[in-house]
Amino acid sequence: MTETNQIGFTAHLKTDFETAIQRVTDALKVEGFGVLTEINVKETLKKKIDADFRPYKILGACNPTLAHRALTTAPQVGLLLPCNVTVSQESEGLVNVSIVDPIAMLDILQRPDLEAVAQEARAKLERVAASLQNS
Repeated sequence: MTETNQIGFTAHLKTDFETAIQRVTDALKVEGFGVLTEINVKETLKKKIDADFRPYKILGACNPTLAHRALTTAPQVGLLLPCNVTVSQESEGLVNVSIVDPIAMLDILQRPDLEAVAQEARAKLERVAASLQNS
């Protein structure tokens, strides 16, 4: 079962970190999302401030069709794109995948004309989380 909070939803995977990254990428592709950016938080913190951190990546996921619709309606929505997905190793063999809720982002903009595209994006991302939880 996925957990939901004010800004997104989280799936808990019983797997290793690299396998989780691949599973997330594959699940996003099924729903029409590609990964545009990948930030390795662990490596970045080590390099920049010599801090140790658990394996943690932020994936910037984008569905081009939905992004185009949103940007055509409200160009400032680009400040909230792409949709962030975090992959975080919590312990050996347990990885959490958290996905931003586009509806929560819509609340920031207060643009009701974006509701349809946000709802569609949310449904797709919820299916991603559910597929990860069930696989």
